[in-house]
Amino acid sequence: MGRQKSRGRRATRRKPQANPTGVLLSRAEGYGFVRTAEGEYFIPATAMGGAFDGDLVEVAPLARKGAEKGRRGEGRAEADGGAGRPAARVLRVIDRAHDTVVGRYEVAEPFGVVVPADPRIPYDVFTLRADYPEVPDGALVRVRIAQFPTRRTAAMGHIEEVVAEEAEGPRAGIDLIIGRHKLETVFSEGALAEAEAAVLDEAGALAAGYRDLRDRFVFTIDPADAKDFDDALSVDYLKDEGLWRLGVHIADVSHYVPWNSSVDLDARRRATSVYLADRVIPMLPEALSNGLCSLAPDEDRRAMTCDLFLDEQGDVVRFELYPALIRSRARLSYGEADELLASAAAATGEAAAGDGALAARLAAASRIAKRREAARAAAGGIDFATTEAKVVLDDAGMPVDIAVRRKTDATRLIEEAMILANETVAAFLEVRGFPCLYRVHEAPAADALGSLIPIFQEFPWFERSMEGRLVAADPRAIQEILAASAGRSEGELVSSLLLRAMKRAVYRPVNDGHYGLASEVYCHFTSPIRRYPDLVVHRMLRAALTRRPEKFDQEVAALPWIAEHSSDMERVADTAARESQELKMVEYLRAFTGQAFSAVVSGVANWCLYVRLDCTAEGVLPVRALGEEYFAFDPVRYTLTGEESGRSWRLGQRIPVVLKTADPATRTLEFALAAGRS
Repeated sequence: MGRQKSRGRRATRRKPQANPTGVLLSRAEGYGFVRTAEGEYFIPATAMGGAFDGDLVEVAPLARKGAEKGRRGEGRAEADGGAGRPAARVLRVIDRAHDTVVGRYEVAEPFGVVVPADPRIPYDVFTLRADYPEVPDGALVRVRIAQFPTRRTAAMGHIEEVVAEEAEGPRAGIDLIIGRHKLETVFSEGALAEAEAAVLDEAGALAAGYRDLRDRFVFTIDPADAKDFDDALSVDYLKDEGLWRLGVHIADVSHYVPWNSSVDLDARRRATSVYLADRVIPMLPEALSNGLCSLAPDEDRRAMTCDLFLDEQGDVVRFELYPALIRSRARLSYGEADELLASAAAATGEAAAGDGALAARLAAASRIAKRREAARAAAGGIDFATTEAKVVLDDAGMPVDIAVRRKTDATRLIEEAMILANETVAAFLEVRGFPCLYRVHEAPAADALGSLIPIFQEFPWFERSMEGRLVAADPRAIQEILAASAGRSEGELVSSLLLRAMKRAVYRPVNDGHYGLASEVYCHFTSPIRRYPDLVVHRMLRAALTRRPEKFDQEVAALPWIAEHSSDMERVADTAARESQELKMVEYLRAFTGQAFSAVVSGVANWCLYVRLDCTAEGVLPVRALGEEYFAFDPVRYTLTGEESGRSWRLGQRIPVVLKTADPATRTLEFALAAGRS
């Protein structure tokens, strides 16, 4: 009998069932969510199991009794969407998202305790004070985790860097962003020495074949607070040929930064300058970025020049590429350039260029830019109506205003000139079969565009004939959608949704075209002070025009790695820049808590609406603020609909809101409906 019973148990034995896995998204309140193939789970704070935000985890569903107990301890989670989701606990961490943490260093002998600045990481990291006696109490540090926390042991680590001497103050928030993204802020001694030793050497430049263009009227147009000027323009009318000569003059950084020099190695690692709300972390030492390489007014400078000869229709008849000596005659901000363009609105033709007036030259360049822009649109180029917001800071780093910048004639003038120069250099190198680092933008995926159709169907201007063409990534269909939505309350949202559906442009050593610009071949040539790929292109161009330097083959062999690394670092820099602006926006708006705003619904989730103010700041409006009834979430059309009232909330809808809280620590804004809309 015993043997038969044993065989029966073996017969009914089943393979252990695999537990769900997914990425943990933690909330500052201590709890989190894990989205798995089986659905989304709510993770109570008591069941996090030492996991950090972003970790890939294995979870085990909690029995109903344990789940209810966990929920009672997470009242806020109920309101924010925890209710209705199955609860689970973290069994183990499969893959860690963090190997380092940035936080405030607190002395607690015999330990130095690092309190994470990210409120979504609720675990302090312990270090031995004796190992780091020089680190001051209250400093902002980055600590590498040697032992992650468990239910029985604390997290332990080793301090890698003191990010800032103080973890408080107006600069601390951005110090934290720098530390979290591991941005380099100090140049090597070798790089600094090489930059300081660099000299212009006008005579040497002319002897080496540089053309002397110092008699040309060259000018720069940049943001008012810019300190490095890597591109300049000249505009002249050639009477004998009946052509306009548009000169695009770019700082000759490659002369000062040879391959594998100390300054090159530093620049290669950084790959890009990082433009944060309160500072710039340059790719090159200041002696070059703000000194010898910057096309400052009334200073002789080495440049790589692209002369474009255009007819009255804005078509390129021919071009010339060569190194030159230039001297900028004027430094304009975009605002100043727009004012001059307005004053020169009546200037036309040869007289405009013949009188030498800066305003007239600007007007000529603006006319060329508009014709180039129209030609690009006809070829399928897409112009997204983006709005750029920049927080204005006082001398102490405190936010005092939010400046919103949209495209103007001056910004278009520069943009079109740079696009044309980039296309010209890329085509020149490709035709000659010469190595190049291309800027590639692939067409968007059909599913990404198709997912927008149910959303756009909510708007009366969206026509059925647009659907198939949109899914096929027909650029003219996208142009029509942008035009149809322009000027409406949802216009910027539609532009933003289409922009998000686009693939990100990347660097590659092979040419795959640029979808967004409708360019068959494209590269970045115009910003070598702040982008390493542009510096690479300058070296390739110089080698094509003259001769290949001794270590040229080394750089060509490294192009695939440089392309991938530069693309990665560009994403890091963009993220850090965005986070710094978000931080200062929240700091600024904190003074407006309790005030009403007009907002547009920019996102819809099952637990909240995302709303966007006219200053581009975005925050959340929790479902609980919409009313007591149950709201059904439509994940296809992105709508929330009240079960009793039938009231629906959708993307692009303009609503009045009140700012309830502004938390700089998490860079979050929370809103409620304004009176009369609850």
